[in-house]
Amino acid sequence: MHITVFGATGQVGKRIVQQALNKGFFVTAFGRNVESLIDQDNLNEKLTAQKGYLFDEKDVAKAIDKADVIISVLGGTSDGSDKTRSLGMKQIITQMQKKGKKRIIALGGMGVLNAEDNTLLLHAEEYPEEYLAVGMEHLKAFEMLLESNLDWTFFCPADIHDKDETGIFITSINYAPDPNHFRINAGDLAMAMLKSAINHEYIQQRVGISNY
Repeated sequence: MHITVFGATGQVGKRIVQQALNKGFFVTAFGRNVESLIDQDNLNEKLTAQKGYLFDEKDVAKAIDKADVIISVLGGTSDGSDKTRSLGMKQIITQMQKKGKKRIIALGGMGVLNAEDNTLLLHAEEYPEEYLAVGMEHLKAFEMLLESNLDWTFFCPADIHDKDETGIFITSINYAPDPNHFRINAGDLAMAMLKSAINHEYIQQRVGISNY
């Protein structure tokens, strides 16, 4: 399997890269500062670190050329001023459709999950105002996936902690998990996203996730 990772140097992305290499997969790690991924710990003939610009269609097209699965863990600011999540998703989807690629696993936020009345959590009156701007960016990215013809999966965690995997977490489809402790280790999130790629799980579904 060949996996392309957008956002490869972030706390989740770098763990996806390492876990995928540990499983023997080919990985294209895409980003502006991917040189930092090439060190003695993960120096690997199966790793291609591609320095590129997310809004350059040729760079993105090259990054996904050999990919069986695309994983997007794009980050950005939390105040809504950074449109990397939404416009980056638009660029990735466009290039995937041009190249006939189908499988993408992307990172969103918990606000895009359903509330009990089948509205979205971020539309609830009690949704924290400080998370609303970034939640709307996640929603825009999700709506683009929803309108596409791709086999997408959209992971929707709450707080992501910069910690390695424990293997002890719970997932749920379209709703927040129960119990929900509103946190997930970056390593466990990476593990769940990679497992979804390997097993072809959660096709055209949102996924809630939490550590126990």
